[in-house]
Amino acid sequence: MQTLGRRYVGRFNFLHQRTGTLWEGRYKATLVETEAYFFACLRYIELNPVRAGIVATPGEYRWSSHRGNAFADDDPVLTPHSSFLALARNPAERCDVYRDSFGESLGTDVVEAIRDATQFEWALGSTSFREHVEARTGRRAARLPMGRPRTQREPKSRL
Repeated sequence: MQTLGRRYVGRFNFLHQRTGTLWEGRYKATLVETEAYFFACLRYIELNPVRAGIVATPGEYRWSSHRGNAFADDDPVLTPHSSFLALARNPAERCDVYRDSFGESLGTDVVEAIRDATQFEWALGSTSFREHVEARTGRRAARLPMGRPRTQREPKSRL
């Protein structure tokens, strides 16, 4: 398999006039609590090419799901999520609601939360959700407080 992978990447790089590895880093995933976080993740992903300066709008990026979600363009690879389907009863209204969400920018705190959750494989959601995930999995689901824990100092006796 390793030999096959190396040959494939070599051929792919030759055909597309590029160099380097085909995939950077290892696969990472995170648990997402609610639809609000789910839609924030969709917006984050679809706006990545815009933030990177590759395109001016998310629909211009060739590999984006934005045209399928926001304009109902036929995309055989795209399977609508149940939360997306619940946005409205018909496709035109659903697309309107989805497009309207792109009028609001993602706050830097949301972008950082998504990046941290993905990078460190933490749960993305409320404090109670993260505590629930930690209890169920036995794994840390959020960042630890920065710095050393404060030590309790015993009051000095005045003798």
